Amino acid sequence: MKLFATSIRRILNFFDFFQQRNVIKFFKLKINNKMILVDVGAHHGETIKLFSNNFNIHEIHSFEASHINFQILKKKKFRNNVIINNFAISDQKKIYEMNQFVETSSSTISEIDINSEYYNKKKRILSPFSSKEIFYKINTQANTLDNYLLKKKIDKVDILKIDTEGHEYKVLLGALKSLKKIKYIYFEHHYNNMVKKNYNFRDINTLLKKNEFKKVFKSKMYFRKVFEYIYENTNI
Repeated sequence: MKLFATSIRRILNFFDFFQQRNVIKFFKLKINNKMILVDVGAHHGETIKLFSNNFNIHEIHSFEASHINFQILKKKKFRNNVIINNFAISDQKKIYEMNQFVETSSSTISEIDINSEYYNKKKRILSPFSSKEIFYKINTQANTLDNYLLKKKIDKVDILKIDTEGHEYKVLLGALKSLKKIKYIYFEHHYNNMVKKNYNFRDINTLLKKNEFKKVFKSKMYFRKVFEYIYENTNI
């Protein structure tokens, strides 16, 4: 079944390539300086590779909460201007219980709704012959983006990218003091019901508009109830 899950992921990655071309095209029209990218949800380094291959990079600061994914990430040969961190970004500094999926490499520190239609559909696809759950729980340390940027003395961020499987609002709540120095926020938002959330997209939109951001890009990802958004800080 792991081979099947890998095949599904490769198919999605193929279609995501075309999705990413639109994102890169957008940013190439907007950014021509040496870029500082903050990559929340680094996974196996896909965003690092994508932006390193297409832009003049000053620094990339990446965060991956999953210890399993981080072991793969740290084996990659990145340039010296790529800093990888093995902890989550959230709205507070604490230890979270994280859900790591067995048959795929995805993970989230948001709570999984095992009774949801989307979760059970995913379970039937990834593990049709087993009654066991398709994820297990492990602990992971989290910090806020405000704390990190202050400690690193970073006073300007060109792009904040967020891909946290349903935890993006909490990431933004932990970056409220830093929003004024971030030019673009590029994130995924899941509209399926697999993850229990006490917020919706309207809350994210309201928070960003309140901090002088405007939506400048929206695109639906193939085969999933997931959209990619880019918001621009109108004060920078």
